Amino acid sequence: MEGNFLFDIDEVIKNIDDAGVISVFFPTFRKSLIIDTRHSESTGPMVELTSMARSPQDRMRWIRRRRTQFPRPRSLTLIPWQRYIDSLVTSGVWEQILDRVRESGYAGAVKDCENALEELRKMERRELVDAITGNNYHTLWAQDEGG
Repeated sequence: MEGNFLFDIDEVIKNIDDAGVISVFFPTFRKSLIIDTRHSESTGPMVELTSMARSPQDRMRWIRRRRTQFPRPRSLTLIPWQRYIDSLVTSGVWEQILDRVRESGYAGAVKDCENALEELRKMERRELVDAITGNNYHTLWAQDEGG
């Protein structure tokens, strides 16, 4: 489940710094963590774990429907995460996301981040158990009966 692709963590962190809306998506689970850092005096940032969108345009439409009180986001950062969930933390990406949410001053949004991370960890554990037990997995080839 650990992706064999290279990407620049510093570039990911910079993009998180600059983004109005961040979508970290997890192809293994077909889920996305959406963090809309926009806030006002009466409305805090949005942190939501949801199904993956089919396209960036679909994600943008979803955000606009969910956050009608705000104008169209100025930017949407899409981060595919094919590594283990805890690597979000060890890479520094998670701390950068938390920093962006903390800037708003809304403690509830920080708690939403913590809850989302715990839910992602549970999803990962379930996926690993399913892979080991064969639940929702199919064998590509089987051992010959004779050998």
